[in-house]
Amino acid sequence: MSLEIIDCDQGSDAWFQARLGIPTASKFADCISKGRGSQPSKIRRKYMLELLGERMTGEIADGFSNRHTERGTAMEPDAREAYALITDYEPQQIGFIRNGEKGCSPDCLVDSDGLLEIKTKLPHLHLDAMLKNELPPEHKPQVQGQIWTAEREWCDFMSYWPGLPPFIIRIYRDNKYIEEALAPGVERFIEELLELEQKLATA
Repeated sequence: MSLEIIDCDQGSDAWFQARLGIPTASKFADCISKGRGSQPSKIRRKYMLELLGERMTGEIADGFSNRHTERGTAMEPDAREAYALITDYEPQQIGFIRNGEKGCSPDCLVDSDGLLEIKTKLPHLHLDAMLKNELPPEHKPQVQGQIWTAEREWCDFMSYWPGLPPFIIRIYRDNKYIEEALAPGVERFIEELLELEQKLATA
């Protein structure tokens, strides 16, 4: 599998085309989601069908943008500037990273082997992350997924809200989690997606 860095603005037509029909790190949690008991995961199936629809029609599934993503886009430049001042790094903005049949959109590349992931959390959630001083567990699949997909060694997770101190924590590559949980789950998801596409193409 070859890693490809696609130079485009995130949210642009080129960016949507780059990620069309492939699972991305922001949705890896859906890829590895398990249903209750013996029941299959509805979240996983819904995401697979959305990607299948994109692959077969060439059109982006609806519902990508919401008020949370719009808020993040608006605040991201200020957060990135704050990160640069605090860390003395010069984060490099990129569009999309594709690695085989999966991809990711880190907010920046940092140094030679790092990434930056910015979340604009509401004040109560931001303060909770600061007090716990750890990566919020709901972001683990995305952060480790970006490290895995981008073939990097660490990711600085940054929670940001105007008027509050930024929260930055460095998350290193967790090979055990990637090799035992994330990679097998995502790769199985991709296999099933391609099998469904092939089945419908020959129907």
